[in-house]
Amino acid sequence: MLAGKRPALNNVFMSDLIWRSARSLTAAMRRRELSAEALMNACYDQIERVNPSLNALVSLLPREEALALARTADTRLAQGAPVGPLHGLPMAPKDLIDAAGFPTTQGFVPFAHQVAAHDCLLTARQRAAGALYIGKSNTPEFGLGSHTFNSLFGLTRNPWDPERSAGGSSGGAAVALATGMLPLADGSDMGGSLRNPASFCNVVGLRPSIGRVPDDRPMAWLARLSSNGPMARSVADAALLLSVQAGPALSDPLSLERSGLEFDAALHRDLTGVRIAWSPDLGLTPVDGEVASLVERAADTFAALSCRVAADAPDLSGAMDVFQIQRAAALAVTGRTLEASIPDWRRHAKDTAVWNIERGFALEAGDLLESEVQRSAIYRRVVRFFDHYDALVLPAAQVPPFPAELEWVSEINGRRLDTYLDWMTICCAISVTGLPAISVPGGFTRSGLPVGIQIVAGPRQDFELLQLAYRFEQATGFGQTHPEVATG
Repeated sequence: MLAGKRPALNNVFMSDLIWRSARSLTAAMRRRELSAEALMNACYDQIERVNPSLNALVSLLPREEALALARTADTRLAQGAPVGPLHGLPMAPKDLIDAAGFPTTQGFVPFAHQVAAHDCLLTARQRAAGALYIGKSNTPEFGLGSHTFNSLFGLTRNPWDPERSAGGSSGGAAVALATGMLPLADGSDMGGSLRNPASFCNVVGLRPSIGRVPDDRPMAWLARLSSNGPMARSVADAALLLSVQAGPALSDPLSLERSGLEFDAALHRDLTGVRIAWSPDLGLTPVDGEVASLVERAADTFAALSCRVAADAPDLSGAMDVFQIQRAAALAVTGRTLEASIPDWRRHAKDTAVWNIERGFALEAGDLLESEVQRSAIYRRVVRFFDHYDALVLPAAQVPPFPAELEWVSEINGRRLDTYLDWMTICCAISVTGLPAISVPGGFTRSGLPVGIQIVAGPRQDFELLQLAYRFEQATGFGQTHPEVATG
């Protein structure tokens, strides 16, 4: 509950602030043309107006506590102290990761009062760069499923149609960005959890290469599928946040050596001759017809940018088998932790979470080892594919935002789907490769629902991916449209 409410800022000024880019906001604060306190007030005005109906942000600080953080940031700047690239920007880390002083609930009722004593590696980097934490962003229980709802905080609604899903698992983050409640957000992606909600909410979600953003997860070596990364309303702002999140860490054995600062560079690039493959479905999975049509239109956009475009896709056969096994293995670790501390955890968890954790318990060592062999073969096939192409263009979600009362999509184009993961195949299969992938606004359905375009680049080509996404964004401008609930 928000306390200490102050009169709203001038509506015109407030509207300008909440829609300005993160880059322009931090630059204005460093020039002393804008205070962190004014920005915080503007964000809280929007939060109070929009969040009660959409439920994107949880565990929020009272306004006066958030303003105290902003005033401290303003004082540091006035005293000439060095400030970071995220100076004065309100953020709300995803409710799967630790931020000191805030609950890390994972949307799970027994964790409601589990307050973090320390920042995790990601939140520590963002805080050191000047981010001001005001709460957490809502997520499905344990981050499982691309639909943000849980028994603790409830459903996060889509700002383009509140009767539809916001996607997930970084759904709260995507909604906060799309509605101007926050200028930047972090998220994580195992099977599409950055890309899917970005698609559903008309924002940008970047899943970096495995190891680009270091992590302090329990399974640091084997079977890593998940990657933390940035979300933003523009590609340039996503690159700004990645520049803070990325960079080597000795505590992560898979972290990449390239400095994060290298991502804070000009993104414009001449695309003449860049080789683009595109596919509506990877030859693996059903895709809604309107989504497929917008992917083809995206391919035409790249052709108009002087790229060499061809309909093609890598051989990702077997990728979903690998994904299902390695995801289940990771969840078995979660399950064993739960059994040690909450013996009756199944009574509190949703059915799909129980099913997926139990599937992990049932795995044998040979299953995991064979999946690693198969994953390595898939990776080498994909590397050979990228000998011929610079990028692959796909849907970021196989369907537009679906009705919120559904737990998961069980049918597409009349084809029944067996598990709660199958409707996310277009993202899960890419996760298996470890390649960098981004969802960028790609247009709207006839009923006005947003659709994201997924762009995948070759091994460790994160910056080149950002350049491609930036040129597509600039050529189309779809991300400049905001939902009526946020502007009315």
